Amino acid sequence: MDSVTQILLGASVSVAVMGRRTALWKSAVWGGVAGLLPDLDVLLDHGDPILNMIRHRAETHSLLLLALFALPMAWVASRIHRQPQLYGPWCWALMLALVTHPLLDLMTIYGTQVFQPFTDEAYGLGSIFIIDPVYSLALLIGLLAAFCAKTMGKALTINGWGLVLSSAYLAWSALGQAWVMHHARQSLQAQGLPSQQLLVTPAPLSTLLWRVVALDGERFHEGFYALMDGARPVRFVAYERGAALAAQNAEHPQIQRLARFTDGFYKVADQNGRLVITDLRMGQEPAYVFSFDIGPPLQGGYSHPVAQQQSRRLELRAGLKWLGQRIMGQDLPPPGAGR
Repeated sequence: MDSVTQILLGASVSVAVMGRRTALWKSAVWGGVAGLLPDLDVLLDHGDPILNMIRHRAETHSLLLLALFALPMAWVASRIHRQPQLYGPWCWALMLALVTHPLLDLMTIYGTQVFQPFTDEAYGLGSIFIIDPVYSLALLIGLLAAFCAKTMGKALTINGWGLVLSSAYLAWSALGQAWVMHHARQSLQAQGLPSQQLLVTPAPLSTLLWRVVALDGERFHEGFYALMDGARPVRFVAYERGAALAAQNAEHPQIQRLARFTDGFYKVADQNGRLVITDLRMGQEPAYVFSFDIGPPLQGGYSHPVAQQQSRRLELRAGLKWLGQRIMGQDLPPPGAGR
């Protein structure tokens, strides 16, 4: 999730755990810092955009390492505030503020390596978009109302409700994704399309509209389903994914990296004699967040040129207009479709 939301979650969790033991602002500040810390790995440069992408949400998102880091962090907090007797509660508060960060990230599609250092496998449910105002506002309103409450008891109750409602929204997102997955499979089967390799993720900013991607050999099929669509089948558009080109260059280290990280949801294209590889999970045709020029294919082996990121975004105004109309159930092609 975005860093602001992670700060809000960390602060809310810390406030809930510390309770009446310390001032509200102290627990909120330290929890917010703990919620932000794992994302500071974006400041690390691994020398290549693809490596930077893959190594984000790695060791700094390890449940074990974060739990261990809470021990010295709690010691610092308890000493700064001259509350050594509260070392134990600070440990629990900051540990939970730290580990809920990667647990929330698991709900997105990006991929989070929560079991580092034992494995670098990246996991992601993909039931919530990286920025979701509904989830974030539940936490924000709960925290703000807590600070405005006249008594500590009321403040803790309000903050607790913010956590409950935001968590309920996460549960809803998982249920919504499961329903759309079921409906998408039915639509694919009715149209004679394969449904074994299927990806369902929410469109930007909402869980009312979902993007569906199904892999089919040389092609992938993209469609959108809004909850307002009801029983209407998902309408899919087929695009080339360069499976043959990927097979011809299967030994390319950059292709191997991204193929593993995306669980196969990628495409490869030859653009003017240079290989361009794209993560199909984040974005939509023809605009994707993670697309990389990895250089020309070479006979007898591959050099290791630094990849060049080629992110492309839809025009904002047109994209937001389509998003609003599509959420309301209007069966409109997405901006840029067919380009």
